[in-house]
Amino acid sequence: MAKQRSILLNFRARPLTALAAATVFGVLAPGTALAHHPLGGMPMQTFTDGLLSGIGHPLLGFDHLFFVIIVGVAALYTGRALLAPAAYIVAMLVGCFLMASGVGLPMKEFVIALSLLVVGGVVLSGHALGLTAAFVLFAGFGLFHGSAFGDSIAAQEAGAGMPVLIGYLIGLGVVQYAIAVGAGWIAGTFFKTTDAQDIQARLAGAVVAGIGLFLTLENVEGFVLGALGWSA
Repeated sequence: MAKQRSILLNFRARPLTALAAATVFGVLAPGTALAHHPLGGMPMQTFTDGLLSGIGHPLLGFDHLFFVIIVGVAALYTGRALLAPAAYIVAMLVGCFLMASGVGLPMKEFVIALSLLVVGGVVLSGHALGLTAAFVLFAGFGLFHGSAFGDSIAAQEAGAGMPVLIGYLIGLGVVQYAIAVGAGWIAGTFFKTTDAQDIQARLAGAVVAGIGLFLTLENVEGFVLGALGWSA
């Protein structure tokens, strides 16, 4: 019986092993391979250009992508799997719009790394978030993820016009919400993770928290070396 349980656990964990491998590859791959612009750096001029950029952007940044996935998994255990991710989406779009308007948030990369560590850690712990706590956590980190997304508009397309920005925000919001809800649905339907303490969900949390820890330490190292006047 114990052997059968071990085999079953290994079978269920295989998709999560693949997730871990993909995460590690995403972090270690050269930055050029994860360029945050699906149009290859070409200028955006139309609503469609903005829409395509918004759709492709979260699929090319592994830090953002895995955060959206873990938001969807964590939202599953709030009892409001469709509503809870919306807090992240709304805040993310606000942060993106503010950045595109010239109002950026400080220490974005550090907070984004921390978001993976914190939300991944919550899922790893096996404790379900209450809906209010999920709203606060998702929205708070969402502002910083959105501000980072807005960099592509603010830095490269400041004069592109409102149609581009609207298309970008629509594409970004729709695809991120779909990823979050899809991640929760897959976790609940295929992996049967109906409880926050299920091993499959906690392993997914461990993967995301691990990568968040790596990125957080990397940012801390950068701060320390910068304060000392040393180059990384």
